Amino acid sequence: MPVLIYAENADGKFKKSIFEAVSYAKAIADQNNTSLTAISIGDVAVDELSALGKYGADKVLNVSNDRLKTFVNQAYASVIAEAAKKEGTDIVVLSNSFSGRGLAPRVAVKLNAGIIDGAVSLPDQSGGKFIVKKTAFSGKAFAFTELTSANKVISLTPNTYKVVETGGTAAIEDFAAEVKEGDFKVMLKEIVRSTDKVSLPDAEIVVSGGRGLKGPENWGMIEELADLLGAATACSKPVSDAGWRPHSEHVGQTGIAVSPNLYIAIGISGAIQHLAGISASKVIVVINKDPEAPFYKVADYGIVGDAFEVVPKLIEAIKQHKAIA
Repeated sequence: MPVLIYAENADGKFKKSIFEAVSYAKAIADQNNTSLTAISIGDVAVDELSALGKYGADKVLNVSNDRLKTFVNQAYASVIAEAAKKEGTDIVVLSNSFSGRGLAPRVAVKLNAGIIDGAVSLPDQSGGKFIVKKTAFSGKAFAFTELTSANKVISLTPNTYKVVETGGTAAIEDFAAEVKEGDFKVMLKEIVRSTDKVSLPDAEIVVSGGRGLKGPENWGMIEELADLLGAATACSKPVSDAGWRPHSEHVGQTGIAVSPNLYIAIGISGAIQHLAGISASKVIVVINKDPEAPFYKVADYGIVGDAFEVVPKLIEAIKQHKAIA
């Protein structure tokens, strides 16, 4: 039985998180000595679809339907489930993105499958079991969950599995899925994406600011530091609540959960609600003038100092390093 991976696209392009998910699904397929089929829904160019073969997909099911060009949760779940049944697959993999978190449980219900959301490692299939390590308690802990169902759905946390190029090519096959009218009862009117910034869920580096910056007029140095590092910008909940920054940048338990390789927190005290959204970060750097700030208890590196003195010096040091390099 082949493994099926849903390859989510953004405006016809696949992001790094999808290449991670395809690489992850390929590794699961190898564990089970089977092939990997990808399914793409929407208007995606042939060259883009073929590129999935570089990361292990043997075949790509291409769903091109005018009604499905815009993301519709229930309809997309029906298409993925139908593709799984057509391929005879018992393992479906998705990226644990914003849309993936909504799709995974719907697909699981349609396939009568067990589900692991927020997986961070490959399944342990020794002894005939199927155990997956995943995040738990808003990212503050890990759980080892065993799936005993015949069908299984796994959503992979971005930035937790490496991109692996296999150098292969994928055959492209048109897939005409039957979608019921009832799947379109709830429609997404519009998706607005910021095209000039790094996406928070996909970012490998995040520069985040808090109330210690004193006002929106001081955010220039946060954006400059982020630009130098090729990072996404983020903020704490009080900052977005005050209207200093858009809610789309709010990171935390009630905002966006991130798992970058590097998270730089500037002027953020480190309330438990904020830590819940960033605890999966591989390296955490904190800049705060309060040596008793809770954030220092979870930080890998800390700089005790005024952000208005530290950050400009950090920016200058990075500029000098880039000039030398």
